[in-house]
Amino acid sequence: MLRFGPAVASLVLLATPSFAARCGGDFNTFIASMTSEAQAAGVSASVTSAALSGVTQDASVLAFDRRQRYTFNKSFEQYVATRVGAGRINGGKAMLQRHAALLTRIEQKFGVPRQILVAIWGLESDFGKGDIGKLPVVRTLATLAHDCRRTELFQGELLAALKIVQRGDLPLRDLIGAFAGEIGQTQFLPSSYIKYGVDFDGDGRVDLRHSVADVLASTANLLHTSGFKMGVPYGEGTANFEAMREWNRALIYRKTIGYYADRLRE
Repeated sequence: MLRFGPAVASLVLLATPSFAARCGGDFNTFIASMTSEAQAAGVSASVTSAALSGVTQDASVLAFDRRQRYTFNKSFEQYVATRVGAGRINGGKAMLQRHAALLTRIEQKFGVPRQILVAIWGLESDFGKGDIGKLPVVRTLATLAHDCRRTELFQGELLAALKIVQRGDLPLRDLIGAFAGEIGQTQFLPSSYIKYGVDFDGDGRVDLRHSVADVLASTANLLHTSGFKMGVPYGEGTANFEAMREWNRALIYRKTIGYYADRLRE
């Protein structure tokens, strides 16, 4: 499965804003155009200079992108067996206990059950202990935006990444992510970071890499905004299952979230 973060599957298929920078051709010319786009969108010259001056393409990102398949090639039973074992279930139950007070506050504000949030957290990054990416997000997104396959999508994500720095959520040195620019413990694309990110620990910034409170509240906010409701079923065919589509369009992945959440209730 392509390891995209929340909402990317739907974003790939939806219309995206039109940007002026032309894909392909000279990379430095493309970056100059993106710099102008970013500044026109309100990103300061100091941020664009720090982020984009001297940026180069990452061939490994393009190679990874070419290898991806956008559909699952396993049955649900095969897939869930590789993702939700006894260790991950026990780990999830431990997180439910450790963060019980925080999760209660999040449930009260956003109306998303704690088991769903912990299931997503566990699947995406093993509760922040797993691989959340080691690549500079700006370089990754600049590479993908210059490539003509999905240039408008990734031009938008690149601008959103620069806005994360502009807002002061993460310093440029900490804007690190995975192979499609996903950031943090539940793997938000930059546009979702901007749209759904919540400062739930009250430190004045949204930090989806290090703040568990921000990570879980932002995940809940995305689901709540998409229509997820507390106290009603979330299995296949329900409104809540459809609301999780904003997280991931893949039916098998959403079924796995539900299966994992059910195991955490036992």
